[in-house]
Amino acid sequence: MLHGGDYNPDQWLDRPDILTEDIRLMKLSHINCVSVGIFAWATYEPEEGKFNFKWMDELLDRLHKNGITAILATPSGAKPNWMAAKYEEIRRVDQHGKRDPQWHRHNHCYTSPVYREKVTIMNTKLAERYGKHPAVAMWHVSNEYGGECHCPLCKQGFRAYLKARYEILDAVNDAYWARFWSHNYTEWSQIDALDSGVHALILDWKRFVTHQTTDFMLHEMKPLRSMTPEIPITVNMMGFYDVLDYWKMAPHLDLVSWDSYPGWHKGAVYETAAGTAMAHDVYRAMKQGKPWLLMESTPSNVNWQGVSPLKRPGLHRISSLQAVAHGSDGALYFQFRKGRGSMEKFHGAVVDHAGHENTRVFKEVARLGEDLAKMNDITGATTPADVALIFDWENRWAIHEENGPRNQGKDYQQTVYEFYLPLWKRGVACDVIDADQPIDQYKLVIAPMLYMIKPGVQERLSKFVENGGTLITTYFSGYVNESDLCFLGGFPGGKDSLLRKTIGVWAE
Repeated sequence: MLHGGDYNPDQWLDRPDILTEDIRLMKLSHINCVSVGIFAWATYEPEEGKFNFKWMDELLDRLHKNGITAILATPSGAKPNWMAAKYEEIRRVDQHGKRDPQWHRHNHCYTSPVYREKVTIMNTKLAERYGKHPAVAMWHVSNEYGGECHCPLCKQGFRAYLKARYEILDAVNDAYWARFWSHNYTEWSQIDALDSGVHALILDWKRFVTHQTTDFMLHEMKPLRSMTPEIPITVNMMGFYDVLDYWKMAPHLDLVSWDSYPGWHKGAVYETAAGTAMAHDVYRAMKQGKPWLLMESTPSNVNWQGVSPLKRPGLHRISSLQAVAHGSDGALYFQFRKGRGSMEKFHGAVVDHAGHENTRVFKEVARLGEDLAKMNDITGATTPADVALIFDWENRWAIHEENGPRNQGKDYQQTVYEFYLPLWKRGVACDVIDADQPIDQYKLVIAPMLYMIKPGVQERLSKFVENGGTLITTYFSGYVNESDLCFLGGFPGGKDSLLRKTIGVWAE
């Protein structure tokens, strides 16, 4: 069972005494694994083409000597200033056509050939240098992929994506119902992802963002797969993050992981716990038969909520063990030691600014480490579920965009949660899946507000019921196809549809 989290020694290279003390504190808190190098590009490559890996050499040797493994990250989540200044095209362009300055993180264009080349150089060097190091247990590719770019390269990439999807413009016009408002396209160059009046276009842009992010991820992984095929690869995801459809990314990963930061003290603890469990069950379901990993959590508090309180005594242990109970092979944190400055200096950590083990948080972390050390026999175990609850990213996008009888308070995610809650209260294992997943293995499938019916979904649901399964669905189901075109002949599914026959009712 892994216990540890993000560790940033590159911020403390001028304090060898602190780096030495960190090892003592890791061992004292029963930490056996740390994620390193996540935002270290400027330390690896302070100037273009001039590399410094000595500090990482020493770190990995020190970790291995003390029985601590490393999840080694690729540093693409934050590019260095020299790169942004020299290569303008790698900086994202916003929806208004303005190129972003070099600020924050996740501010790079996934389409940019220059950035892809720089990432390949860096990741190749990391794989060559550390692929055989005994401390390295896993690759952590980038960090929390996210965002979108509207630069000319991305617009060109989007049109190429549409050509592959539809082949001819007539198919695009049909799928987009383009005769409405005279939006027929006569040239591919006329397609602009910012046209909010065409719902199918908005959906395709969102699909493209996931497609392009996944393509960039695979580009990052290529030298790692080629040179270190025996080392598993993960990407840390973000719960129900709206921008990326994680189901499209998961098949390419050896292990899925996610970063969990609930607002524990915003309402009833059990409600927060139930919502967190629902997210855990998404990631458990993504790699059927395999565990997942809680890659980030806080042992104390975050720093970005309106009020960011410390966890109450005992809550850290309970919430971490909840993740294990839902299939995680450990509990990792952001972060091990608090930094002194910048944006996350007050974000929770195992080691606070006090710098020693005599804090409540440290002691709670150490106790959890003792608990996890007793659970190694369940590593890799999974809990088969008899119930599947459908939460579909594309369906959420479509519901959000549609203009209809209700344009506020649509509450798709909340509705799914309200079906999840009674199952959770009764201890019923439930996989939270998207609509494209197989369902034959379940006894009960719940599909709330399944507004969009993608190809094959009606057939799977109908066959499931014919074979003795129980299907529950709700209002606002079966209204449109994958292009957000309404079915004709009434809902759900249109006249004579399999879904209509299966459910046995129709709505005008």
